[in-house]
Amino acid sequence: MPNAPARIPVVLLVEDDPGDVLMITEALERASVPPQLHVAGDGQAGLEFLRREGSHADAPRPDLILLDLNMPRLDGREALAAIKSEERLRAIPVVVFTTSDAESDVLASYHGHASAFVTKPLDLDKLEAVVEQINRFFTTVSTILPPDSRSN
Repeated sequence: MPNAPARIPVVLLVEDDPGDVLMITEALERASVPPQLHVAGDGQAGLEFLRREGSHADAPRPDLILLDLNMPRLDGREALAAIKSEERLRAIPVVVFTTSDAESDVLASYHGHASAFVTKPLDLDKLEAVVEQINRFFTTVSTILPPDSRSN
């Protein structure tokens, strides 16, 4: 059995649908190792959090990003490209977590260096189980990134 992490993992959920935010939040709260969760309502807000811009000057670096694809302002495809193009951000695992199961979205996500592509189940119990599996793997089974210094 994997060991619990030495610190509380940080997860950034980039999702514009309030219902999905609520379901994912509740699933993470019930997880065996509940992470510190931060939510951004679109790709632009997610990048501001990651870059520590504006009101996010003290934002922690996430150990995992759950990224929806279809959002206003800056969609998940554009956000993924921006994350993976910035040296300071590219090592953060990004799981594309979306309702899409289109082959073109799967291919584009992996070509954009997503760590995983997961289609959101429509059933609440299945969604909760999938979120728990993602959280457990990326924050407990695999080794999380060492904390970064604030000077970076």
